[in-house]
Amino acid sequence: MSVYEDAEIGALQGGPANLGQYLGKAVLIVNVASKCGLTPQYAGLERLQERYAARGFTVIGVPCNQFMGQEPGTSQEIAEFCSATYGVTFPMTEKADVNGDARHPLYKNLVGTADAEGHSGDIRWNFEKFVIAPDGTVAARFSPQTEPDSADVIAAIEKVLPA
Repeated sequence: MSVYEDAEIGALQGGPANLGQYLGKAVLIVNVASKCGLTPQYAGLERLQERYAARGFTVIGVPCNQFMGQEPGTSQEIAEFCSATYGVTFPMTEKADVNGDARHPLYKNLVGTADAEGHSGDIRWNFEKFVIAPDGTVAARFSPQTEPDSADVIAAIEKVLPA
């Protein structure tokens, strides 16, 4: 089953994000925050976007304010911060809950996958990463502390690149 099924979500700047458009592509889904100690990972995420976009890959950022209120801004403030500070070009969704009773359906479809250490279930912090294969299945999960351009993340992405 595709993680995109029954997972409608809005785009950061309004309108639907249309996750179905990513079927056939390799995707890295990351819950992000602008005021977190891990926020500099935006730079690594953008490097991945630049490196692999032409090969059928994209990063999707999902802003989340569930971890110590580290994403308090409006959609416009988040977009301006990401663009001005890190030159982010990859798509971003509206803010979403990744844990709890209001967990977004996208994350309900993601959290059952375990990472290399065996952790599955709740998202632990900002910048937890999921590599999605072109068929919409989860290929890998990485902890928030794993840098986006680490050898393990790159290997997981390259394994599922469609082109």
